[in-house]
Amino acid sequence: MRKDDCLFCKIVAGEIPSTKVYEDDRVLAFRDVNPQMPTHVLIVPKNHYDNIGDGIPDEELGYLFNTVRKVAELEGVAESGYRVIVNTNDDAQQSVHHIHVHVLGGAPMNSGDPSQK
Repeated sequence: MRKDDCLFCKIVAGEIPSTKVYEDDRVLAFRDVNPQMPTHVLIVPKNHYDNIGDGIPDEELGYLFNTVRKVAELEGVAESGYRVIVNTNDDAQQSVHHIHVHVLGGAPMNSGDPSQK
């Protein structure tokens, strides 16, 4: 299932170029065009769902999240550590309304605690 006006559906279809990290018949992982860390990869299901609350079948959602470890290993961050983020809807800054998982790593991360800067 595809949504014609969706940026990530167009990337999945090969209509818009991306820097692929991993691909199989169900998901595509590619580098974020505005990386926030040395490793910043987006993993998207090839089927379109707007966000995590869009009634995604358990098997498909599980497959999406099981791909995170593969991507972390390919990127060399599986042992050192990485962060996984899913933004949902506008208030959470979901800029593309096609569910996607951010995998970030490659450098130490700030905990958000100002005393640890």
